[in-house]
Amino acid sequence: MTRNGRKSDSSKKGLWGRLRPPGVLNEVQQNCILLLFLCLALTVVIVPKGGIVPDLYSAGDIATRDVKAPRDMLVEDRALTEKRRAEAEESARPVFDFDARVGREIGANLERGLRVLATAQAELAALEKGEEKGPHPPLNPSLKQAVEQAFDVGLSDEQFAALARTDLTPALVESLRAAVAETLAHKVVANLRLFHAEVERGGVLRDLARQQETTDLKAEEVLGMGEAQETLQAKLEAIAQLNAPQRALFYDIGQRMLRPTLSLNKTETEARRKDALEAVKPVFFQIKKGEMIVREGERISEEQIKKLRALRDLGGDFSLLGMAAGLFGFSVLLIFTGHRFALRNIRKYRPDSRDLLFMSLVFIGLFVLMKLGIFVSTALESAFPYIESTSYYYAFPFAVGAMLIRLVLNSEVSLVFAAICAILVGVLFGNNLVIAAFAFVSSVAGAHWVRQCKTRATLYRAGLWVSFANVGLVLALHFLAGRGLEMQLLHKLAFAFGGGILCAVIVTGTIPLVESLFKYTTDIKLLELANMNAPVLRELMVQAPGTYHHSIIVGNLVEAAAEDINANPLLARVAAYYHDIGKIKKPLYFIENTGNAANRHDKLAPSMSALILMAHVKDGVELARESKLGQPLVDIIRQHHGTSLIKFFYDKAKSKEDPGVQQVDERDYRYPGPRPQTREAALIMLADAVEAASRTLTEPTPARIQGMVQKIINNIFIDGQLDECELTLKDMHNIAKSFNRILSGIFHHRVDYPEPAYKERERDGGKKKSGEDSNREPAREAKDREADVAKGSTEDLRRLGMS
Repeated sequence: MTRNGRKSDSSKKGLWGRLRPPGVLNEVQQNCILLLFLCLALTVVIVPKGGIVPDLYSAGDIATRDVKAPRDMLVEDRALTEKRRAEAEESARPVFDFDARVGREIGANLERGLRVLATAQAELAALEKGEEKGPHPPLNPSLKQAVEQAFDVGLSDEQFAALARTDLTPALVESLRAAVAETLAHKVVANLRLFHAEVERGGVLRDLARQQETTDLKAEEVLGMGEAQETLQAKLEAIAQLNAPQRALFYDIGQRMLRPTLSLNKTETEARRKDALEAVKPVFFQIKKGEMIVREGERISEEQIKKLRALRDLGGDFSLLGMAAGLFGFSVLLIFTGHRFALRNIRKYRPDSRDLLFMSLVFIGLFVLMKLGIFVSTALESAFPYIESTSYYYAFPFAVGAMLIRLVLNSEVSLVFAAICAILVGVLFGNNLVIAAFAFVSSVAGAHWVRQCKTRATLYRAGLWVSFANVGLVLALHFLAGRGLEMQLLHKLAFAFGGGILCAVIVTGTIPLVESLFKYTTDIKLLELANMNAPVLRELMVQAPGTYHHSIIVGNLVEAAAEDINANPLLARVAAYYHDIGKIKKPLYFIENTGNAANRHDKLAPSMSALILMAHVKDGVELARESKLGQPLVDIIRQHHGTSLIKFFYDKAKSKEDPGVQQVDERDYRYPGPRPQTREAALIMLADAVEAASRTLTEPTPARIQGMVQKIINNIFIDGQLDECELTLKDMHNIAKSFNRILSGIFHHRVDYPEPAYKERERDGGKKKSGEDSNREPAREAKDREADVAKGSTEDLRRLGMS
């Protein structure tokens, strides 16, 4: 069997099998390799760490199955480990560096600057003794710069002048140095408030001068910069040699020279915290092989949740490879068994290589999408902890694959796809039956509601129905688990409803790409082709108007019949519009387009006439491919005559047959075929013959129409043209009834309209005219005749409803 139920041609297959070059794979081998590649791709997508999700539970849920440990495991208690690490990090005290040398250095700087100035004063005093007369020479300008450099602070001219007038005795210089050094002998920090915040939990003191470290850091011994300045001021007031202006001068200079002696060493503090964090080892608890982690019907605790989540972190290359090998074997058996069973037992399950490639890509794309969804759900759980990660799973677009398959193929293929996909989805989510059932029901609902999709709005309507199915299923599964009304249920219902809408959005955006890449003809594409302004149909209307009218009637016949036998009415009608487009090339050789012109076949041999008639099928196929009408329409154009006999020219050739010459071969007068492979193609064959024969009826009464339809269908059936399609006798009975109904409406009886009264009067006047006087005035006669014509014209318009 091949696609759509047609029987294979064993002779052709045998010939190809004998002539096929070595190394070239046949279709079956190619399909097997494709399915193996699909299984491998699914394994790669599902198996890696974080892919299989066995922990589809939250604390308080009821377990739906027993879960045992597959081997000995050490499971990290992440919560406890993080807690200990946080405690270790907090226990790492901040490190403060104390440098007592800072005070001595600043005191030495003050002493050095004052001694420079004192030396200058001595030199100036000696100069003054040598020159009793004349003004005092000015101080050296570089002296101020030298003093500022020693103090490491700037001085104004007034301050420097006041400093120069001060009697800087050695005792005063020493007192000033001691005041600064003793002030900075204390532990001084830049910001006392921040210091107290840092040492609230203790601190480490490192004495850089002594190279000692202690944890005995007393906050009450530490001064802030403000307190250090107050201490300096108090020490300056204790110096008797200074008056008030001089104390103010040296306080201003000294408080600017003060520097913190105690500072936080951020680098060392962070390094010690990092070491403390790394020193904490992960906390593990042991699980033995075969240990029951959770029992069916048991309420799950937080401890069991930790163990369930550890199952996906079994670790070890061997474990991962074993899981991958098991999943690959399971996928191979599942997909090949399902595919083989459907091929043998489901009549409409006939996917070819293109269909299998499309289904494989949908499979892979769908599982990649779900894998990404799992990662996003985990991230959202951290961002919104009040929503369980399992609630997000109900928003996954499980139905997208089945909806796409149903749109481009058929319901049987989509059902097989949905069943296999649902089982693998259950594996992806940790052998979870709930998610598998949810995915299957959602997929079947989506595939059902996109059947015969004629508008884009149908996709969103299907998405809405999928949302309703998802919501109902969530409610059923929730209460089945024995759980009551809770906030998580509202979250799941909201995500389940959004999942159906998301399916519609994805399918709407994907289906044009599928049509373009795989050259599929969906119902939406057929609606575009059904537009009578399509270029091919417009050309048919202009070049072959009789064929165009014939195609329209055939379309009406097949659409009504397709609805009666549950075929695709849209495909049948659109294919009927295009089935005779090959007649565009030679329209005048077909009787419906000749009108009153001479029949061109009268001058041709019967064999030539038969070749011309058969050529319209080949021309139609070529024109359909040039116009990109799609493979379904191309197949119907090729099959709509099957291998039927062109009887008129065959009989004509037989009548002219010369007994001494080779006899006429019937095969030369049959269409090349193939016979109709689908019900839609068979409908067009029947309607084409019935519509053409109906034009030959002289009095098309319902009884004659019924007899004609029955006769033609019987002849086609007896000729074996319907042997390779799926029409039953009951279908043909319904088709005949539908044809009778439509043709009776087309050829309905009309009453004879009575002739206008003025025409009756004209007839009577004509009879009297010969007996009347012929000498009456010609002008009057013409005038009366014009009036009668005008009157008659007005009555005609009134009868037609045009005035």
